[in-house]
Amino acid sequence: MTRYLGLLVAGVLTAMAGIQPVRAAAGEAMAFRISTENTPAHVQTQTLLRFAEAVEERLGSTLAVSVHHSAELFRGRDVAAAIMRDQVEMAVPGTWQLDRYAADIGVFLLPMFYGRPRAEIDLVRDGAIGERINAQIEAALGVHVLGRWIDLGYAHLYTVDRGIARHEDIAQFHLRIPGGQANARRIEAFGAEVVTIPWPDLPNALLSGQIDGLLTSHATIASARLWEAGVAFAFEDREYFPQYIPIVSDRFWRRQAPDVQAQLGEIWESLVDDARAEAALAQADARARLMAEGVTMVTPDEEDLLGWRTRLMGIQPQLVSDLGIDPDLVVRAGEILAAGR
Repeated sequence: MTRYLGLLVAGVLTAMAGIQPVRAAAGEAMAFRISTENTPAHVQTQTLLRFAEAVEERLGSTLAVSVHHSAELFRGRDVAAAIMRDQVEMAVPGTWQLDRYAADIGVFLLPMFYGRPRAEIDLVRDGAIGERINAQIEAALGVHVLGRWIDLGYAHLYTVDRGIARHEDIAQFHLRIPGGQANARRIEAFGAEVVTIPWPDLPNALLSGQIDGLLTSHATIASARLWEAGVAFAFEDREYFPQYIPIVSDRFWRRQAPDVQAQLGEIWESLVDDARAEAALAQADARARLMAEGVTMVTPDEEDLLGWRTRLMGIQPQLVSDLGIDPDLVVRAGEILAAGR
């Protein structure tokens, strides 16, 4: 634990120097840098810290692991390209940040998933479709997907000066999205204007009135204390279910002995179920915290969500075509959702 936290200082110096690949001298542990733009309190960062601690305990003589949070090395939108350039060894970017590289990942952002329960989403992501998307990511980015995806939890809409009482009100707002063309098109289908702003710049954008609100999750709002930036209302419409995908530089991966590769995969797998459960708990705790801080919650009922999902399905065929998502994969996902298995 001490070593990988201490290496944060070295990571910052590396970032200032332009972030070049780190090569270990003979007999030295190989650098294993993990990048996230989230803060230390964020549920995803916490999982990465536990992963790093376990790697340190089991592979500390082989890998010098360090976790770099708060965009110390890279912002989320840039980290996949950084891994391709061997500027960092591992990241766990959100699904919304990878659809520009692997189009089929956008299936989870389509209207067909709007407002659905997590159990239905799991049926699709943890089966053959998820495996197919992992293969596409690996081919497109030249990376290795370390294992199952972890959760952030449902993304909702949050606003500053006035709340959203019903879906029709969304059209009044100028909203920040974290990325993903499907996210933009879905929000635009409600009539709102969208903008993409880097996470570190978000509080000032809210305080200055540059935007009226944002698409994110309870836990993310709470970890950044965005009520201090004016967030006062939440519309819990389960826009989509953000997830994180663990990717490792292929060059780094190929340099590891098979037993090291196996242990990295085992360590990650050992954390996934707990990480998902902790994400759900973190969202529930964050919701309570937001309410305690005076954030007003509006929760559409299931009938409203189904009705709007049906309406949004009207844009889905064009969206699938525009985003380059495999239509057959969309059909198969729909079959899985309909069958419930």
